Amino acid sequence: MTDPLPLPDDTAGTPGLTFSFLTLFPELLAPFAAEAIVGKARERGLLDVRLVNMRDFAGNRHHKVDDTPYGGGAGMVIRVDVAERALASLPAADEVILFSPAGQPFTQAVAEELAERRHLVFLCGRYEGFDARTEGLVTRELSIGDFVMMGGEAAAACVLEAVARLVPGVLGDPESHQADSFSSGLLDYPEYTRPPEWRGQSVPDVLRGGNHGAVAAWRRGQALARTLARRPDLLVSAPLTPADTVTLGELGATPEQLQEWGAPPPPRPKRRKRPRPADPDPPPGS
Repeated sequence: MTDPLPLPDDTAGTPGLTFSFLTLFPELLAPFAAEAIVGKARERGLLDVRLVNMRDFAGNRHHKVDDTPYGGGAGMVIRVDVAERALASLPAADEVILFSPAGQPFTQAVAEELAERRHLVFLCGRYEGFDARTEGLVTRELSIGDFVMMGGEAAAACVLEAVARLVPGVLGDPESHQADSFSSGLLDYPEYTRPPEWRGQSVPDVLRGGNHGAVAAWRRGQALARTLARRPDLLVSAPLTPADTVTLGELGATPEQLQEWGAPPPPRPKRRKRPRPADPDPPPGS
């Protein structure tokens, strides 16, 4: 049985994207779906979140979903038949995703891909995870990092927030996510707001000057500088321009690094036009 979160009575229309989460602890995910931008998007019918309690598909009166592993060992394993029954209760999905340490790394590119779907189903494990045969029920496995957590709900919340904000209409400015870190291939540039002076630190003058071209150039330079200093690995796949090549060189990047990143050649300097010689004076009496 699915556990839909309550929505206002005036919510209308078919959501652009539905997230279904199979979990043993739906209460952990409920706040992420009910509050802030995701909650407002659900109220407007742009997306929906369905929480499926796998204990409802245990098939026994004690709602026991796990059992001891064959071959011995510590911990308990979630049964594959429970996962299968829970999945069968849902409408057809574009993707059925299992959170797993062996999964594909979750990146901004993956978030953008998933945002194009209509129905995503996620399996959130607990204990020692799912019976390995559950892998045959999914279309892909995802990992949010090389570390171990107690369950998949925190990972699910990360994916929900990352993907939901890409659904058209969810953010107030449809272009606001395009300059985000990773969306542009680089880390984001630093942002400032009031007060203009704080504990000896000032907002850069260029941001208060009103020159939009200068602001754009400053932000691009700052994004390049941050990426070079903190995440130079991103520059291998970043869409660099000839002007970026000049900026990176000024920031200390070596020719070998620029070549490794596939940076294009810098723009050729413009040749100055030679002044035309003045016409000779006409001969006298002409």
